[in-house]
Amino acid sequence: MTHTRAASLLAVLTALLAVLLTPTPASAASLQEVTGFGTNPGALRMFRYVPDGLPAGRPVVVALHGCTQNASGYGTGSGWTQLADRWGFSVVLPQQQSANNSSLCFNWFQTGDITRGQGEAASVAQMVDRQVADVSGGPVYVTGLSAGGGMAAVLMAAYPEKFTAGGIVAGLPYGCAQAAGSPYVCMYVGATQTAAQWGDRVRAARPGYTGPWPTLVAFQGTADYTVKPVNMTDLVKQWTNVQGADQTADVSDTVAGYPHQTYRNAGGAAVVETYSITGMGHGQPVDPGSGSGQCGTAGAYLLDVNLCAAYRMGAAWGLDG
Repeated sequence: MTHTRAASLLAVLTALLAVLLTPTPASAASLQEVTGFGTNPGALRMFRYVPDGLPAGRPVVVALHGCTQNASGYGTGSGWTQLADRWGFSVVLPQQQSANNSSLCFNWFQTGDITRGQGEAASVAQMVDRQVADVSGGPVYVTGLSAGGGMAAVLMAAYPEKFTAGGIVAGLPYGCAQAAGSPYVCMYVGATQTAAQWGDRVRAARPGYTGPWPTLVAFQGTADYTVKPVNMTDLVKQWTNVQGADQTADVSDTVAGYPHQTYRNAGGAAVVETYSITGMGHGQPVDPGSGSGQCGTAGAYLLDVNLCAAYRMGAAWGLDG
């Protein structure tokens, strides 16, 4: 063997040895399905995202997809799994099945699915219990888009002791279909209820409960013709009433150019926040990119409006620090 060939072979072997001895980075977390999380009376599927090496006591976010969506696509598209890695929390992603609803909508309008201890609401509550037990989870938050937003309101009302706060995107107030006489009247017209009547619907969902109730952050497009903006107005009436606050915003400003309002209770704590996304249709606001305030991926019902709803919710809940 010539000196040149020997040197070349030695270089190749050295490079190969370096590759073999280089530590392999830990595999990135991935979405996992969980079975056996309870009696599951609503026949839903449970998926979760847990960042590698997540310490005990970290928050849990329950994120409910909209109609025609699924757990994986919504978890990624909304930005929640991205933020879970960035800030250190786990995500529970319930998934609807076509046998329950052909459009894969959570049944926010069915009495049997929105009553404590029954149907889909009970299934999600069981997912929360399983997740908190498995990861020694800390405070739990619930959010959702459209029908998922409607179901987030259901969980805030029927299981208030489980959730610190909720985030509703293009969703509906609790009991809206029953108040309006139809889910479609609720979506397109709204239900005629006073703030006290809206609040009474929530209080009736969890009889005898004295609080604390979850706080609310809501997002709504002004050009949404699927779930009309009146529904965010009614969410404000409902949850300010539950929280003992009035319906006059204590702060009115803009965030990323969009009207933003904050309602405080008598103690000065922010209990309801709203973002009115000017000109946006039906969907979840996202802001794709790697900037500190950016998250999400644009797609069907995931609308790039230079504001990421998941980031704004997470920051309001203190998940960022």
